[in-house]
Amino acid sequence: MIAQVIVDVASQQTDHVFEYLIPPELDDVTIGSRVVVPFGRRKVQGFVVNLVNQTNYQGKLKKLLLVVDEQAPLTPELVELSQYLADNIFAYRISILKTMLPRVMRANYRKIVTASSGVDNPLFTNGIFELTGKEDLKIIISLKSLIKAGKAKIEYLVENQAKEKLEKCYNLVFTKEQYQDLTKEIRKNAKQQQILINFILTNFGKFPLRQSILAQAGIKTETLKNFCHKGWLRSKLVETYRNPLREYENQKIKPVNLNDEQAAALKQINQKIEQQEAETFLLEGVTGSGKTEVYLHAISQSLKVGRNALMLVPEISLTPQMVKQVHARFGKEVAVLHSALSEGEKYDEWRRIRRGEAKVVVGARSAIFAPLTNIGIIIIDEEHESSYKQEDTPRYHARDVAIWRSKYHHAPLILGSATPSLDSRARAQKGRYHLLTLKKRANKQALPEVKIIDLRKSEFAGSQFDLTSELVDAIKTRISQQQQVILLLNRRGYANFMLCRDCGFVLECPNCDLSLTMHRDVGQMICHYCGYHEAIPNKCPNCHSKAIRFLGTGTQKVESELNELLPLAKVLRMDVDTTRRKGSYKKILDAFGRHEADILLGTQMIAKGLDFPNVTLVGVINADTGLYLPDYNASEKTFELLTQVSGRAGRAEKKGQVLIQTFNPDHYAIKLAQSQDYEAFYQTEMKIRYQGNYPPFFFTTLISVASKNEQNAAKEAFIIKRQLMHQLHQPTIILGPTPSAISKIKNLYYYQILVKYKHEPKLKAILHQIQDAAQEKKKYGLNIYIDNQPNRIM
Repeated sequence: MIAQVIVDVASQQTDHVFEYLIPPELDDVTIGSRVVVPFGRRKVQGFVVNLVNQTNYQGKLKKLLLVVDEQAPLTPELVELSQYLADNIFAYRISILKTMLPRVMRANYRKIVTASSGVDNPLFTNGIFELTGKEDLKIIISLKSLIKAGKAKIEYLVENQAKEKLEKCYNLVFTKEQYQDLTKEIRKNAKQQQILINFILTNFGKFPLRQSILAQAGIKTETLKNFCHKGWLRSKLVETYRNPLREYENQKIKPVNLNDEQAAALKQINQKIEQQEAETFLLEGVTGSGKTEVYLHAISQSLKVGRNALMLVPEISLTPQMVKQVHARFGKEVAVLHSALSEGEKYDEWRRIRRGEAKVVVGARSAIFAPLTNIGIIIIDEEHESSYKQEDTPRYHARDVAIWRSKYHHAPLILGSATPSLDSRARAQKGRYHLLTLKKRANKQALPEVKIIDLRKSEFAGSQFDLTSELVDAIKTRISQQQQVILLLNRRGYANFMLCRDCGFVLECPNCDLSLTMHRDVGQMICHYCGYHEAIPNKCPNCHSKAIRFLGTGTQKVESELNELLPLAKVLRMDVDTTRRKGSYKKILDAFGRHEADILLGTQMIAKGLDFPNVTLVGVINADTGLYLPDYNASEKTFELLTQVSGRAGRAEKKGQVLIQTFNPDHYAIKLAQSQDYEAFYQTEMKIRYQGNYPPFFFTTLISVASKNEQNAAKEAFIIKRQLMHQLHQPTIILGPTPSAISKIKNLYYYQILVKYKHEPKLKAILHQIQDAAQEKKKYGLNIYIDNQPNRIM
């Protein structure tokens, strides 16, 4: 047999299959196996994507060296999916295959020099010198002379970083009666031994037991070692899973009875589950309409007919609450995948899924590649969220992958949202998606009353001009009634920039075309793009004047102002800065859920999915933060954000209120968010998109060229533009090249070209040509990126 392998070398020259003979001893090779192969002078990891009996290669095939895993990490479905994505998102296939696996399963390569037998040289430790790339010239010359003389050679090692967690497991060696007799041999003052022998007699039928279980019963490791030494117990190391869901154990929630709207929607979904038909449903329901309960009932139906379920949520902050609900309903059948887990937890959860031990998977974007088989339902909650699109290579959209997997498994797909993306809503309008609507809240409560506060005419509380007196008074009222408040400001940090009032100097990032943001809690000016930071200045770096001001507002400044205005109120802040540590999302949300704080202040991560019965007031500090960004969908994102955060108020019996502060009270996105009228917004925005030739009326592809030399980036962009114009024809529109809205990031200058088209059969082939040529251009310091259907064009 011959294995066709994609090797772990991401380049145009290697982006195809290489064939290797399978030696008889490697009889466990299957499609999806991770293998080590000889590649030139080195060894590399690769993935088997096909098995064949014949080859057209005229030379002698090399042999596979090693199969890394007992079970192939990739299913045949995922291997097939990788080819589909490589054709459509302009990424090397190896990049896609590696994205499908946990990070610890990606190969770690080491380059070493090994001394020949009998060579004694102080450079070598146990005959090995590891090359790090930081060696000085003298060492390099010495090593080269040894290699040239045949006294040493270079070798390449492939290391598997994935490690199982092992735990001691204790087994019994005697009958229960014999252990009863052993009680006479234990001294009465040997309290720990008495505890262990009594535990054995009480739990005789439960053995073998792991050390962690015994530790919970108060049995010490030393006592267990003592029993093993005496021959009374036998221990061995066994694999154990790291369990990220241990906090949710023993929580059970009974299914909720659905209302008429929910039941009608579920009936149509269940019909497709039972018939094993692929159909995409767009579940459009107002905030609080009970979409989650429809999801849970659909998952239950899938399990009932013997099939599995995959569910995506957009933000890590949503995952704890969603996982809690799903785990309470389906228990140990649930696995979770998201970036807040440790690498070990991700690896173990992934293995549980691959081994068929988990039937329900909940996770963020990358969970769409979970190696789940026999899928009966796929769900994407808050489907409008931009976080479902990967912003760097490989630039896939989880929704597109979900549609492909839905067809592969003949399973329905639910796209749920209170504010569906215009693309999805337009597809539903055309009948490509099946539209289901939930028009009323599940608890029969009215939507919260939304009031717009015009910042141009308002009085402010405090001296920072961020919080109006009306909003502060409303917060005081709710807190006095023992109710809670959520405040949204989609901008982190303390102040947006530093300005010198004497010379006009603005402190900018040396690597990016951006001002530095003040973070007062750590005493740093920080770039949110590259991470550059420096101390907060006390005078102007340009003219040395002390007349400097820190302008603009972030969550840190609002938190400080709230503490001044409401000294008795407890405030929790939730943004990237407060949620860096593992478990911090859950810790903050749990504390707020227990009413350990009166106010939850945060960025967009608090705007969606959260369900706190005691929250009756939502305040938006500034609704305009994203309204006038140079992007075609800025209004859509503003409407979505305001509507979603408004839905956090009044979700239980208590009536909700929303106050939106804005300098643009007449903008249609803000006015229609006030009435939460998605249909009116959809009609208004679609007219504007039609006039501007933007999605969903046109498809788009963004080509970006980056270089440390701005002139080189511009020159290459114009070459690509001429190539496109020569081969594409009207009505295809080619815009640019133009500098990106943020023209310099991490010392690279960006120029971009936007292609807008309805039907362009030649475009895919041309883009693949550009992608192939990009490998050669890297030699000249040029990077070319292709983003098919970009979420943003900034």
